Amino acid sequence: MKKLLQVLSKSGLDGFLLMIATMILLAYFLPWPGMVKEPVSLEDIANIGVSFIFLFYGLRLSVEKLKSGLVNWKMHIVVQLTTFLFFPLIVLVFRPVFVSNGFELLWLGVFFLAALPSTVSSSVVMVSIAKGNIPAAIFNASISSLIGVVVTPIWVGLFIASATGSFDVSDIVIKLVLQVLLPVIIGITLSSRFGAIAEKYKKQLKYFDQAIILTIIYTSFCKSFSEHLFEGFTTLELAGLAVGMMVLFLVVFVCIGLISRFLGFSDEDRITVLFCGSKKSLVHGTVMSKVLFQHSTITGIVLLPLMLYHALQLIAASIIAQRMAQRKEIQFLQKYSI
Repeated sequence: MKKLLQVLSKSGLDGFLLMIATMILLAYFLPWPGMVKEPVSLEDIANIGVSFIFLFYGLRLSVEKLKSGLVNWKMHIVVQLTTFLFFPLIVLVFRPVFVSNGFELLWLGVFFLAALPSTVSSSVVMVSIAKGNIPAAIFNASISSLIGVVVTPIWVGLFIASATGSFDVSDIVIKLVLQVLLPVIIGITLSSRFGAIAEKYKKQLKYFDQAIILTIIYTSFCKSFSEHLFEGFTTLELAGLAVGMMVLFLVVFVCIGLISRFLGFSDEDRITVLFCGSKKSLVHGTVMSKVLFQHSTITGIVLLPLMLYHALQLIAASIIAQRMAQRKEIQFLQKYSI
């Protein structure tokens, strides 16, 4: 447990999971601050914060590093296909099961999770712990975030109308461009001048990201609780969802591990594929939910699978990364008879 806490601390998420749980409880017992509209609402603050998150992300992106990372193209293709094709297709197979049992909104949340890009910080941290290819991990996590800006809305947009009853394509596209794509482009454009400053204060920017995420989670659950959307779920059903998220992680992890071996990847590259391909980004999930499910009361339900997956992927990936590191150390000692 001590080692696990140390790993979570290194990933910058120590205590963050507790804060997420606190926001959900606060939304349940004290929802009115998240519902106030005048003079300024927390939702408006979160909307502005989303744009700044992607602006700062663009500032920290190095175009030169992205170009140099294209060399190992086969590994990158496997990671991105796993993230944006294999994941969604697995969840899509189980849609009839959810719909037939009256859980279409919950399935939409799981599918939204499956369509998201890989997380940046924790993927790189886990690859580092397991002694994998760190530059490749940074490249894949970064390029995944850029691809997700386009691919995630396309995937989710296919099913929003059937689950929510409405889907205004033009409104979604405009908001996506203004809130997400434009800030990223501006950030990349200005990265040569201000990228070093953004990198210097990345710790403070991380706290800003987390504050906006917590605000989004709080306001989303305030809406969901006010509409009594969770009353249709039993404790057993929510526990089953958590088990399902763990199974989803393990299935993807094992499958891409087998694919990596079949393609003859080195140990370092295989480790990178495993952790970058199986992780999903809570940051992108929460901020993009503001765009895709704007003015909707279902956002809390949609985010529930993502938050469960986020917590479980950290625990499982931390344990696996530590064991991989220990095994590589033993192999090194045996090889050189130390």
